[in-house]
Amino acid sequence: MALIAPADQQKLRDAFSEMTRPVRLLFFTQALGCDTCPQTRQILDELPQLSDKITIEEVNFVLEPDKAAQYGIDRVPAIAVDYEEEGERRDSRIRFLGAPSGYEFVSLVRAVLLAGGGESMLSPESRARLASVDKPVTMQVFTTPT
Repeated sequence: MALIAPADQQKLRDAFSEMTRPVRLLFFTQALGCDTCPQTRQILDELPQLSDKITIEEVNFVLEPDKAAQYGIDRVPAIAVDYEEEGERRDSRIRFLGAPSGYEFVSLVRAVLLAGGGESMLSPESRARLASVDKPVTMQVFTTPT
C-alpha cells in the first residue's frame, strides 16, 4: 500500500520534474535492532517511482562501517543526500536521522529538491551571512512527533 496519496504523488512528480541533476539517497540500515528501518525503507521506495532523477542506495550500517563513517552516520535509520554534478558525486552534507515521516517528509522532499539543483529558500541577507562563515559548522535540528 502506498504511503503517498495519488494527488500528492502528482504534486511531487511536478516538483521533481524541475530537478536538473540526479540525487541519490543513501539509506543506512541494519537487519536487527532497528524498529523504524522498515518504515523508512517503505517511504524511500516511493520516491524513485516519482522521478527518474532519484535513486536509493541501501547501505548496511553493520557490514559497511567505513561508508557510515565517511558520511558521519552513527545510528540508524539514517539518510545521506548526495547529487551528481559534472559527472561527479557530491555530498550535500544533509542528513536525516530517524524515519522521515510526518513533517520530516516535507523536509526530505525539500532536501531532494535542493540537491537536485533547486534554489534555496534563504533570503539574500541570509546567504550573504552564511558566505562569511569560514570554518566547518554542524547544525542539528531536532523534531518530535506531533
